[in-house]
Amino acid sequence: MADVLSHKRFQDEEEAYKWVEAHLWPNGPVCPRCGGLDRNTKLRGKSTRIGTYKCKDCRKPFTVKVGTIFEDSHIPMRLWLQAIALLCASKKGISSNQLHRMMGITLKSAWFMSHRSREATRSGSLTPIGSDGIVEIDETIQGRQAEAPTARRCAAANTAAGRSATSS
Repeated sequence: MADVLSHKRFQDEEEAYKWVEAHLWPNGPVCPRCGGLDRNTKLRGKSTRIGTYKCKDCRKPFTVKVGTIFEDSHIPMRLWLQAIALLCASKKGISSNQLHRMMGITLKSAWFMSHRSREATRSGSLTPIGSDGIVEIDETIQGRQAEAPTARRCAAANTAAGRSATSS
């Protein structure tokens, strides 16, 4: 896995954006608000975020993150790509704790990334359990039965009757 994660897109933020842009926008940037294709320019200021474009039709800035699992995330794009590569490469899946330890990020960020990645790969045709109205359950008792005494009530009943709660 070290060979895969040594690619430039996993180490450099600008390269990560270029790689995602090439895969999401093969024919050039597309404005997510108005769908404009032709009049989009890349903003290149000192204080401009990486990968920011401006649509000349609706006059709004946008990045490749808008409308994807990367939207509204403070996590750098290169870390997103690393996490997705690790999730896809693991045969039996990977826990958020393992992702947290391997990538050196917080557990909260690791959970957020793994949850979003799994939701993105989920099929839309999944039905919830019991959607046809019939749910079958084995014999299970939830809680305790009303007539079953608790340990405190047994001890109180024994001392009230003149018996000691402890045996010698």
